[in-house]
Amino acid sequence: MKINAINIRKGNVLEHNDRLWAVVKCDVIQPGKGNSVVQVEMRDTETGTKTNVRFRTQESVEKAHVEGAEFQFLYLDGEDYHFMNTQNYEQIIVNKDLIGDPAIYLQDGMICNVALHESGPLNIDLPAQATFEVVEADAVVKGQTASSSYKPGVLENGARVLIPPHIEAGTRIVIKTEDGSYVERAKD
Repeated sequence: MKINAINIRKGNVLEHNDRLWAVVKCDVIQPGKGNSVVQVEMRDTETGTKTNVRFRTQESVEKAHVEGAEFQFLYLDGEDYHFMNTQNYEQIIVNKDLIGDPAIYLQDGMICNVALHESGPLNIDLPAQATFEVVEADAVVKGQTASSSYKPGVLENGARVLIPPHIEAGTRIVIKTEDGSYVERAKD
């Protein structure tokens, strides 16, 4: 299916130079003089290599036919992550490189959206937020009462995050899986 380059979004899969590319980042650049262009950072779905390509905004690009399905995260085996389709119980094995940095926020039983193509899984999207327990939190510095101040903390999965001063070790918090930023104290 052909789409205009201006309609390319993060997570799309494009057919470019006879290969499948997953869009990692997409920006519209509007120079002071001349026409706007779309700067696209893409990752090859087979080899994992990244490239940057510029398209004119009205240029047509081929969007690959991708099906989405819900998969449940089962377990980690070295560098491989095992997922199960929630509809037909089919299992797939995915390398850490395909998931990227958010892989540290995967939890047993977490439901993820997986983009599938004939060649296998192309992209895995974790839920927007996840709940974790803080296992280590630095002490509050006296006078640090400003609402914009944060202190370092460590989650149960080993991830280091910045948390508000009122959060102590043993507290459950909600974080964004995209970047690991604090959202709120868990309500459970």
